[in-house]
Amino acid sequence: MGLKDLISKIKGRKKLQVERGEWIKCEKCKTLLYSEDLKKNMKICPHCGYNFRMNAKERVDMFLDEIYEYDLFPKISPVDILGFKDTKKYKERIKQAQEKTGLKDAIIIAYGKIYDREVILAPMDFRFMGGSMGSVVGAKFVRGAEFAIEKKIPFIAITASGGARMQESIVSLMQMAKTSIAVDKMNKAGVLYISILTDPTMGGVSASFAFLGDIIIAEPESLIGFAGPRVIEQTIRQQLPEGFQKSEFLLEKGQIDMVVDRRNLKKTVYTLIKQLNG
Repeated sequence: MGLKDLISKIKGRKKLQVERGEWIKCEKCKTLLYSEDLKKNMKICPHCGYNFRMNAKERVDMFLDEIYEYDLFPKISPVDILGFKDTKKYKERIKQAQEKTGLKDAIIIAYGKIYDREVILAPMDFRFMGGSMGSVVGAKFVRGAEFAIEKKIPFIAITASGGARMQESIVSLMQMAKTSIAVDKMNKAGVLYISILTDPTMGGVSASFAFLGDIIIAEPESLIGFAGPRVIEQTIRQQLPEGFQKSEFLLEKGQIDMVVDRRNLKKTVYTLIKQLNG
C-alpha cells in the first residue's frame, strides 16, 4: 500500500465524535475527568476531592428517594419592578437565566422523602444569576417554611448564592428580613430547620437564613462569608489568613456545626432528623 492510499484510508475512516462537555477539567488538580464518571461520584473529583457545583435538580435527586412535588410553587416568577437596566435590561437577564436553567428563579421548593421521612428541600441554583436572592427566592422560601409548619416536617435549605440581587435593589434586601422571620416562625412551631452551606454562600443569603439553622452543615472547601476575601483585603489593606472564609476555617472558629463530605450528606441529615425530630 502506497502513502497516498494510506492517507486516503485514514481520511475515509469515521471520525470519533466527542460530545462537547464530555470531558471536564478539575479546577483544583487540573485532571481531565469523564463527565459520566464524575456524575456517578456526585460531582466530586476522584483524584483530589474537589467538589464541583451542583444545580438544584441534582440536589433534589441526590437527597430525595421519593418526590411528591419537584417544586411546590412553580408559577412564581420574578418581576422587573424597578425597570432596572445595567449593561442589559433586567427582563433580558431573567429570560436568559430561565432559558439556561429551565427554572423560574434561583430556588426550588421540593417536597418528598429522605428514606422514610417527609421533608421540604429548598436547594438554590447558582446558575440562575449567581443564585442571587430576589423577591421570588424570598417568597418561595417563606411559602416553603409555612408548608413545613403546616405539615410539621423538617425544612432543609441548601444555599449556593452570591447574595442579594442588585437588580431588585431594596426589594431584594427586604428578603433578608422576610426569610429570617420565616425561620423564626419555624423555630416557634418546633419545626427542625437544617441549613447546608455550599460553594459559594455569600452576601445577603449568608447574612440571613443561611446562618439561622438549628444545625448548620457545610460542604468541604466551600467559600462562605459576607464580602469576598479580595474585597476585604482591599478594604483593610491586610493579607487574610490561609483558608479564610472556607468551611474548614469556619468550623475551627465555631461558626458552623460540621463539615460533611457530599457523599455522606444524605445519611447525616437523615440521622439528625431521627435524633432531633423524633
